[in-house]
Amino acid sequence: MATLFAQEVPEIYDSIIEIKAVARDAGSRAKIAVLSNDSSIDPVGACVGMRGSRVQAVVGELQGEKIDIIQWSPDPATFIVNALAPAEVAKVVLDEEAHRIEVVVPDDQLSLAIGRRGQNVRLASQLTGWDIDILTEAEESERRTEEFRSLSQLFIVSLDIDEVIAHLLVTEGFATVEEVAFVPIEDMVEIEGFDADVANELRERARAFLAQRDEEFSNKRRELGVTEELANVAGINPAMLVALGEKGVKTLDDLADLAGDELIEIVPPGSLGEDKANEIIMAARAHWFEGEDEAKDDGETTGGEEGAAPAADFEPVA
Repeated sequence: MATLFAQEVPEIYDSIIEIKAVARDAGSRAKIAVLSNDSSIDPVGACVGMRGSRVQAVVGELQGEKIDIIQWSPDPATFIVNALAPAEVAKVVLDEEAHRIEVVVPDDQLSLAIGRRGQNVRLASQLTGWDIDILTEAEESERRTEEFRSLSQLFIVSLDIDEVIAHLLVTEGFATVEEVAFVPIEDMVEIEGFDADVANELRERARAFLAQRDEEFSNKRRELGVTEELANVAGINPAMLVALGEKGVKTLDDLADLAGDELIEIVPPGSLGEDKANEIIMAARAHWFEGEDEAKDDGETTGGEEGAAPAADFEPVA
């Protein structure tokens, strides 16, 4: 497809326009992302051609395959919105660590955004390299209401506070007890109705709750037989240790045998991103190579002496 466009669009052949990515369901539909290196030239318009002549020439060569020409953007959110065309997007939420984006569309745009048999969103995902979740505005509103309710209940139970204070914390963006426990005091006193005494009391209650919870997790971890060596791996918290123990991962070697994505599936949702999971796995595997490193160091120190023949063994060659 890229070659065909280069033949039909002189600006591509001359490198004025770049083809940044292509995604295809061969024989059915494709998306192609283009970028212009000349601000005076519209890359999409140039690829479409006068009255669609250029793109239709490519479509003809591909036996009628439908082609969406997309404006490429270095901003992932903008690029993904463009890639989901012709659907309209109301809002996006990026999770850069997980390389996932949540896209909110009007209710009447859902089928268009997803496409027949999921084709539109699948091609957009392939084109951009991001995992894409699509929600309607009604679904997002319902989910946000449920999140508000569940977070408020979390704070009511863990901090022993009333609904008013819990609602204030959620409204101000607090999503975990850890955030309440370690937020700078000056940030918390900025909340309407909170003074230094209230802020300090909330932080102390949050820290007490976390200490008690971690102690319970530690006791459970020991009951499950998770070793101290595994517990000492940097980046693993008590909740993760319990989850690992329940799945039979109890030693350093058990953890080292996992792949990063397997670790992510075992620990509580949202605990780890891909990079952090791989870092933990490599830390668990470090002890596998300690003996090899020592042997290598010994070989480098003594190898020259052991491998060298005495001078007397060499005789001059006539």
